[in-house]
Amino acid sequence: MDDEERRPARDAERFARVRQANQQELAEDYVEMIADLIDQQGEARAADLADRFGVSPGTVARTIQRLARDGLVESLPYRSIFLTERGRRMAIAARERHRLVHDFLVAIGVSEAAAELDAEGIEHHVGEETLAAFRRFLAAT
Repeated sequence: MDDEERRPARDAERFARVRQANQQELAEDYVEMIADLIDQQGEARAADLADRFGVSPGTVARTIQRLARDGLVESLPYRSIFLTERGRRMAIAARERHRLVHDFLVAIGVSEAAAELDAEGIEHHVGEETLAAFRRFLAAT
């Protein structure tokens, strides 16, 4: 089989990895927001998530079902949403990455507003080696 014949399989594998990464990013955003809402309001409701993310209630419902299936949240219809222990750990890790990326960006001269916006995207794609470098940089400043 030549290279051109193997290309569809390689493309499919690459796109599958991208879809998986996007699902992980979405899960991290949701558990982080659920944790924030619980900290701020004492509960996280689907309507609050829809407002915060700017999506429809149906989108939130489907996402919460997927997060429950993955063991990250517990939810009953028309009730608050709760993080499982696994979901709490993911939220803590996501918050820490966000804070670290944000602080690094500010330390290198990025404005507070831009750092907040950019950290939201970067936090999901930065590797452990880079995070460790950010930590070392911040510790040295």
